[in-house]
Amino acid sequence: MTDKEILADLFWAAVAAAEPKAAIEACLRHEKARSAVVIGAGKASAQMARALEEIWEGPLAGTVVTRHGFGAPCENIRVIEAGHPVPDECGLAASSALLELVRPLAADDLVIALISGGGSALLPSPPKGFSLSDEVALNEELLRCGAPISAMNAVRKQFSTIKGGRLAAAAAPARMITLVVSDVPGDDPSSVASGPTVPDYSANADAASVIDRYQINLPPDIAQFISNGGEPVPFPDNPAFLSNRVEVVASARISMESAAAHASKLGLNTYILSDSIEGEAREVARVFAAIAKEARRWGRPFQTPAVLISGGETTVTQRSKEKCVTGGPNTELQLAFAAEVAGIEGIVSLSADTDGIDGTGSNAGAFADGNTIAMMRSKGMDPVLILNENNTAQAFDRIEELFVTGPTGTNVNDFRAILVR
Repeated sequence: MTDKEILADLFWAAVAAAEPKAAIEACLRHEKARSAVVIGAGKASAQMARALEEIWEGPLAGTVVTRHGFGAPCENIRVIEAGHPVPDECGLAASSALLELVRPLAADDLVIALISGGGSALLPSPPKGFSLSDEVALNEELLRCGAPISAMNAVRKQFSTIKGGRLAAAAAPARMITLVVSDVPGDDPSSVASGPTVPDYSANADAASVIDRYQINLPPDIAQFISNGGEPVPFPDNPAFLSNRVEVVASARISMESAAAHASKLGLNTYILSDSIEGEAREVARVFAAIAKEARRWGRPFQTPAVLISGGETTVTQRSKEKCVTGGPNTELQLAFAAEVAGIEGIVSLSADTDGIDGTGSNAGAFADGNTIAMMRSKGMDPVLILNENNTAQAFDRIEELFVTGPTGTNVNDFRAILVR
């Protein structure tokens, strides 16, 4: 196998480990003979719903919402496809459908919530007096501000009638089991999809701090609403949540450990750097490149041949609001990495989102090595200009180094592997 084929194999080993069926069955083995109502949101929710149907023994019905193109065939659970990363009317209808589904439930009802990354955009539900266009404007500003996912979700929770535990509160007094495929560093379930069924103590002050720190230029009426206190958030000690249970069934940590085990079987020295790396993609890339070059030249701090594996979610600050950009965090990271290792043989990198979508494109990420920059220049491209304009996916496409997987059926954040010979 070529080095790029090895890295692709490691990606698929990580994705396979995030397949949630076995974990779902283990979490629900004492419940699956009874009836249940299913709700869910996220890029993996349809696949989770299908897995649940396969293991469930009692009556089952409900609704989940996923990204357009990420649906899966289910017999008893309705799958709605909606807009991501920008909310749309389908998502607005899905939010209403979920709330209407759980509000009539009683104390003897069981609700199973299937939550995964992407649910924040898929569940638009603006406060009274605001519209979908307002939530779209908020989301677009958050996407280009460069804030990490936990910070963005702190703001989203203040401008929603369904996020921040409000969907679970609407289901009370029914008992709820939330199963989470985590795409956030640290696997805090209240941050995944902005926690529609998982409350936290995130106060309005947290959102205000994020807006100030990242200089987020919100529309004045939205900024004023949040400044005035936002939508009230139910806290975890609310009686509505006393009988609820939350389980993380798939995460970046589990996936990276599986990829590392696979790499070891190939005779490679394998090192997991972290499952929760955050920060500006191009800055993270420079650190990774420095480590890879040190290992390549001196065999330290890692003995070669080495595979350096990491997860988490880097971010991109969009430099121009007027220009159309084609890059996501993974292709941006890879171009910055390529610039640092230009001309150096024996270093190959793959950075890709485990859901198959990097940013707004149709690719998961890209490969990069010491020849990447020279290949781009041979096509008449200026890598510095491309990076400054955030058009990295287009550049990797022109040199045929995009990593395209299609929807994977899961979402445990970004997967990165650097092979150093």
